[in-house]
Amino acid sequence: MDKETKKEFSNLGRMVKKGFDDVDKKFGEVHKELGILKQDTEEIKLRLDQVAYRFELQDLEKRFEKRLQKVELKLGLRKT
Repeated sequence: MDKETKKEFSNLGRMVKKGFDDVDKKFGEVHKELGILKQDTEEIKLRLDQVAYRFELQDLEKRFEKRLQKVELKLGLRKT
């Protein structure tokens, strides 16, 4: 193999290596971003697990209102 062909193969090898290194770097960045997204998602899930849903609050409010009406009727504070 002559010197010119060796030089071209060497240049090609460097270009391929640089391309793989760049792809590896991008994958590292994507992996880091996915980790951040996963952490944020888990934090949101934890917050939502501790929050009563709107329909549950409305149901509790209706039940409380019915019970309060019964108590007020028995105490004579409300008329039917």
